[in-house]
Amino acid sequence: MTKLSVNVNKIALLRNARSLELNLPDVCEAARVIVRAGAYGITVHPRPDERHIRYDDAYRISEMLRSEFAGTEYNIEGNPFTGRYMEIVSELRPDQATLVPDEVGANTSDHGWDLNNENQARLKPVIEKLKKLGIRVSIFMDAAAENMKAAGEVGADRIELYTEPYAAAFRKNENLEATIEKYARAAQAAVDAGLGVNAGHDLNLKNLGRFIKQVTGVLEVSIGHALVAEALYAGLEAVVKEYLRILSKVTGG
Repeated sequence: MTKLSVNVNKIALLRNARSLELNLPDVCEAARVIVRAGAYGITVHPRPDERHIRYDDAYRISEMLRSEFAGTEYNIEGNPFTGRYMEIVSELRPDQATLVPDEVGANTSDHGWDLNNENQARLKPVIEKLKKLGIRVSIFMDAAAENMKAAGEVGADRIELYTEPYAAAFRKNENLEATIEKYARAAQAAVDAGLGVNAGHDLNLKNLGRFIKQVTGVLEVSIGHALVAEALYAGLEAVVKEYLRILSKVTGG
């Protein structure tokens, strides 16, 4: 069964709109509900401006998961060349580090790594350091089959397919089959390069099932913005269980 990791950034963003002392919604309590509902993991993406997940959140969530939910995956996303990302993952040693090429101040992740010679040279020692700490490393990639070999060569364990173009094609019902085929080819190329495949960005209850059914071999999806938005209507636990129902129906487990 494809596993579900829930990104809790938007919960932190809502909390940050009010007093941090008030601490509502409580990010750790939300993570508890999510894990109890059956999610495999929790994802955070602390950015240098701390506009949603703050650096101290990353530490609090890590402590909570390890003390209360042993075996739950902790995935920390971020750009290894900005802010305190490398400090945090080196200290916390999450199960997975997902490296993204976000610029400082970026609204959200909007493209994968360009694995040119310069970026390969920068990423290789970072990935080597993280793997020596026992951290599985995933790198954020566009759905380009021709780039998956390079992703393997920099030492990554997995790639995370940036799925916003798929979500846009689904929403607009434009070039959908061609777009899905592009993702399927990219996923297969990653597997052929010895990589595991994750996926995330703008996946939701409407488009997730089709993606997982046609892009085979996806090990894990990371979903945050849509899930939190849908939870406003249906309730957080109910939405998590609905994601799990879709994943189980399509991939078994």
